[in-house]
Amino acid sequence: MPRESLIMFAVAAVLGLAGLWLLLQLRSPQGPVRVYVYRMAGIMMVAGGIVLGFSAYAMWQWSAQP
Repeated sequence: MPRESLIMFAVAAVLGLAGLWLLLQLRSPQGPVRVYVYRMAGIMMVAGGIVLGFSAYAMWQWSAQP
C-alpha cells in the first residue's frame, strides 16, 4: 500500500471519529446553538471521512494496477 493512501486512510479515520464524537455529544441536553453546530460539523466530518476513505481506497487500487 502506498504511503499516500495510508495517510489518506488515517486522516479519514480521524475525521470520521471526530464527527462521530460530535454527534454522540448530542445525546445529552445542549443549547440550540450547540446542537446546530455539533450536528452540522459532525455530519460534515463523518461525510468527509467517508469520501476521503473511498478516495484513498480508489487511489490504492489504481496504484496496484499494472
